[in-house]
Amino acid sequence: VFPYEFQIKHDCTILCGIMSLFQSAQELSSAGEQSLASPLSVRIRPRNFEEFVGQEHIVGPGHLLRQAIDSDHLSSIILWGPPGSGKTTIARIIACKTEACFMQLSAVTAGVADLRAIVSDARKRRAFNGQKTILFVDEIHRFNKAQQDGLLPHVEEGTVILIGATTENPFFEIISPLVSRSRIFRLEPLSDSQIGTILDRCLTDSERGLAGDKVHLALDARDFLIQASRGDARVALNALEWATLNANPSAEGIRLLQVTNIEDALQQRMLRYDKDADAHFDTISAFIKSMRGSDPDATLYWLARMIYAGEDPGFIARRILICAAEDIGLAEPMALVLASSAAYAVEYIGWPEAQIPLAQAAIYLACAAKSNSVVKGIGLALAEVKNDAAPAVPLHLRNPSFSGAPEMEYGKGYHYAHDFPGHFIQQEYLPKELLFHQYYLPSDQGSENQILERLRALWTPWKKYDDSSP
Repeated sequence: VFPYEFQIKHDCTILCGIMSLFQSAQELSSAGEQSLASPLSVRIRPRNFEEFVGQEHIVGPGHLLRQAIDSDHLSSIILWGPPGSGKTTIARIIACKTEACFMQLSAVTAGVADLRAIVSDARKRRAFNGQKTILFVDEIHRFNKAQQDGLLPHVEEGTVILIGATTENPFFEIISPLVSRSRIFRLEPLSDSQIGTILDRCLTDSERGLAGDKVHLALDARDFLIQASRGDARVALNALEWATLNANPSAEGIRLLQVTNIEDALQQRMLRYDKDADAHFDTISAFIKSMRGSDPDATLYWLARMIYAGEDPGFIARRILICAAEDIGLAEPMALVLASSAAYAVEYIGWPEAQIPLAQAAIYLACAAKSNSVVKGIGLALAEVKNDAAPAVPLHLRNPSFSGAPEMEYGKGYHYAHDFPGHFIQQEYLPKELLFHQYYLPSDQGSENQILERLRALWTPWKKYDDSSP
């Protein structure tokens, strides 16, 4: 009786595995065969890497991930990138190419019971027919720590091969043991030209796209849609579809999409801001001059103009960093610290939340005391170096730690400042040819006024050397 019962259980397990595999493959490999009721972004989804646009650095021919997928030797990976960059599409292409059973979960809705069921089926497949199971977890950062801990042993022992997709930094949002057992692949926002390629393909595709609707996208509307999508292909396609559905066809059946149609679809007004033309440079110039001029309201206005127009937040962060060093300097040393923190926040939390730390840093810089003494100081020193004959380092300042240095009197006569009252002793730090040359001339603004007073107290009267100097 026992062998007979075992055979029944074995056959049922195999049948369940086949049904699960069939259902999974049917759901995931039919992305390009969706009905016309499916959203355009689903219908037009690439079916293979020949149709895939962008992310050449990881799925281009010859790259590691592409080779692993083509050879069906994939190990656990985490795809990290902004929305609409192709994470789910890569997973679906893997589903079409692999001989493993491909299962999908959304961390937003799935629970521990769903995970246990998949793992149980995966064990049976591996035990009875040696078939691998690939588990795609979308928005994996939404799994809490306990759920991630529950997934870890099954990834470690190879019961499932994990493909995690996340918009958040996995090094912060996913437990480190799971990260260490996976390869991290970072996806970048799609470029303007790549978004344009996707739109053009959609407009000329009669099978899955909009060619049958005779859609004509005006050039300025196309540019606006590309700019407003901010590298998110899904946003671009959804807006294009919505604009098409609400555009009245002409007598010839042509649907002409103008800027107003795209504005209505996006609920966003077009702003003249060509990233390669005068409007771009004029706006950033106004932004910097407003911070330099201590006007927080104007600073926020020009910042909002750039944010609304889709300016690269990294570019804005870099300009704030430059302003902190160039226009504020040591008058308010925390300005550079806050600007650096804002630049880090842009990378860490992403868009659109990053606009808040950018605004915080910009307001702080606008309200801070101003000084360009640092810029002047390094400029004077560089000019000196460029024009002088590079005098030798004074003997007492040279490195005395190598053999032969004592005989050459390297370091002889040097006074260690910490051995003296106030941790200061007057001595020569410049070559004799440059004595009394001054490069850093602090202003009387903010913290720099305190620096000025300290230097005056040390080098009275604001000279580094006098008759009593050693």
